[in-house]
Amino acid sequence: MVLVKFEEGTDESFGKHPEERSVEELLETGVVLVDKPQGPSSHEVTSWVKKMLNASKAGHSGTLDPNVSGVLPVGLNRATRVMGLMLKGSKEYVGIIKFHKEVGEEEVVNMFQKFTGEVEQIPPVKSAVRRVLRKRKVYYLEALEFNGREVLFRVGCEAGTYIRKLCFDIGKELGCGANMLELRRTKVGRIEENQLSTLQEVKDAFWLWEERGEEREMRRVVHPVEKVVDLKRVWLRDSAVESICSGAALAAPGVAKVEEGINIGDTVALMSLKDELVAIGVAEASSQQMYEMEKGVVAKTKRVMMKKGTYPKCW
Repeated sequence: MVLVKFEEGTDESFGKHPEERSVEELLETGVVLVDKPQGPSSHEVTSWVKKMLNASKAGHSGTLDPNVSGVLPVGLNRATRVMGLMLKGSKEYVGIIKFHKEVGEEEVVNMFQKFTGEVEQIPPVKSAVRRVLRKRKVYYLEALEFNGREVLFRVGCEAGTYIRKLCFDIGKELGCGANMLELRRTKVGRIEENQLSTLQEVKDAFWLWEERGEEREMRRVVHPVEKVVDLKRVWLRDSAVESICSGAALAAPGVAKVEEGINIGDTVALMSLKDELVAIGVAEASSQQMYEMEKGVVAKTKRVMMKKGTYPKCW
């Protein structure tokens, strides 16, 4: 639900609705939802996308191990500055776990239920983060198919959950040992598998656009950055946009409407009334407080997405 603070429109002379952007504009601020194949690293795939689309910069969110396939969002040019901040939501994976001894189906199902909820993990030895005990949430963990000692499973979890470690811990708890054979990421926040493009499709789409002027495939491959933002949203009045682009904090009078469920300290998307991503911020007030406050700072700007001068200066 959205709390509307000021009923007002937006001046169509400034900015642009995301779906109205040209292909050139999409290449400057867009995101490619890559279906990463098994084998190459996430950094290699990102580098290939950068070269295929002649981008000056490219960066991905949510690194996948080389042998893991699936959803890999790759931001282009200006979109790289927000990729690490805007996809902190849940992830979904489908994988195969192999038990080292025979285990009954009911035992597996019961153990999967036991590992649903909050789990404690120490990152693997090869991970890029400090190996300290951390808590992560597993929202669901279900067995899809049994084939001897191998079980096809689906898991929905908090960002930063190590599925390989989850498989190891399940095997240890059952007393038989287990390891992960295969893994594919099927969802990241609001991004789903059916939105993905293969590397060949990315390459072909760019060729069709550059050589023949055909835009349809490029528009299917390169998405507006706003489409993948998985954060609660605060919409700005037109008069507040340019100050945010200059790095200023968001004051209460600049809020047009706000999504419910925001708490102090949350990372939020600061949006224009045309649904353009202006910046990523950190909430200094809850949704209800933003709606009720007449003065004071309600969010601090963390990373600016929109170019200065897109909206008029009103201070």
